[in-house]
Amino acid sequence: MGRRIGLFGGTFDPPHEGHLAAASAAKEVLGLDEVLLVVANDPWQKSSHRSITEARHRLAMTKLLVEEVEGIEVSDVEILRGGESYTIDTVTDMCRQGHEVTLIVGADVVEGIETWERSDELRELVHLAVIDRPGYNPPTLEGWFMERVFVNSKDISSSEVRDQIGEGTSMGYGLPLVVRRYIDQHQLAWQPRKN
Repeated sequence: MGRRIGLFGGTFDPPHEGHLAAASAAKEVLGLDEVLLVVANDPWQKSSHRSITEARHRLAMTKLLVEEVEGIEVSDVEILRGGESYTIDTVTDMCRQGHEVTLIVGADVVEGIETWERSDELRELVHLAVIDRPGYNPPTLEGWFMERVFVNSKDISSSEVRDQIGEGTSMGYGLPLVVRRYIDQHQLAWQPRKN
């Protein structure tokens, strides 16, 4: 029997409380059986622009983020598949297993979803749960089944967290202590962005 699965893919470099708040809100509001945080192996739309932390570290940090949260799991399917990560491949596999897939994306991300690999196929296979972020008004996409999910949390981005750590901030804003300890233990470092 198939399940109603929320698929929340990303680089998670690093994962933070905003990711967890979005996953939890989507699960509750849409009545999903489970939400999977799918850690990309090679996020091709980002890896050409900046250095990406090794997948094994991003996976480990994401597992730490959700280790005590019921109904939210971490998937390494794209890492095991290897190469560039395409959401359509993961969605297709899940649909073949009989699951109903809701793709969870931020309002900032949904604007570019039609540039994703085989987005026309993706449109036919998923419902979109669009996580509202301050300052973004998600577009209306023709042919997509979209639901907006409002999240009552601070606006946090991984790029801001990386900047803070790169600048030597003692505690990354919105970063759980267990993830920050992992970053320090493994000496993960990011250079702050140039303005």
